[in-house]
Amino acid sequence: MLVRVEAIVIRSIDYGEGNKILTLFAKEAGKVSVMARGAKKLKSRHTAISQPFTYGEFVFFKSGQMGTLSSGEIWNGYRRLREDIRKAAYASYLMEMTERTLEDNERKPQLFEQLKASLDALDEDKDPQIIVHLYEMKILDMSGYRPELGACVSCGTREGRMSLSAQLGGTVCSRCRSADPSALEVPESAIKLLRLFLDMDIRRLGTTQLKPETKSLLKECIRRLLDAHIDVRWKSRSFIDKMEKYGI
Repeated sequence: MLVRVEAIVIRSIDYGEGNKILTLFAKEAGKVSVMARGAKKLKSRHTAISQPFTYGEFVFFKSGQMGTLSSGEIWNGYRRLREDIRKAAYASYLMEMTERTLEDNERKPQLFEQLKASLDALDEDKDPQIIVHLYEMKILDMSGYRPELGACVSCGTREGRMSLSAQLGGTVCSRCRSADPSALEVPESAIKLLRLFLDMDIRRLGTTQLKPETKSLLKECIRRLLDAHIDVRWKSRSFIDKMEKYGI
């Protein structure tokens, strides 16, 4: 069966002497794997379209679990992302989150649009930390772990100062905080930003500026939520942390 999809290359690994196995996130078909024969060879017609982050149309033969790439058309190769080590690191984290949390053939067209918008935003020099945090919240939501940020997850009250409990999946009031002594005390302004990040369409992201201390707090909050519910050791995120540590 010949399949034609609009997709993004979220993973590309070498296979044998001259081939690559591509993991595609297709808008309507979800996560699919295809063999790109000869893609490691410089003169192959599959070389360019097999690069990570590539967005375009992919045509492949599907007869079993893995397809075989027939042809493709690049709509955006995101070359600047691959050539900039910092942007490449953030883009790789977006790809890794997508690849590790999606099931095969799981249709997520809305998440596809958010991933595409995240790549566009990185390419347009928007703040990579904000882009990543927005997408992390989308991954939490898509995975079934949408945090409750409008009321206490324990008693339902909307009154009083709230703390963030990653284990309980959202905010807890001062009376219920004993249910999770590790809950993080955060200002109301940070809770509002988390709510904004949860529901914001990345396609509408403008030029956003946040204080370094605010971004640091958001990073801690979102990572707590992500790590509490999605048990993955993110290789790309570790590399980003090293870059930020050494000011790259």
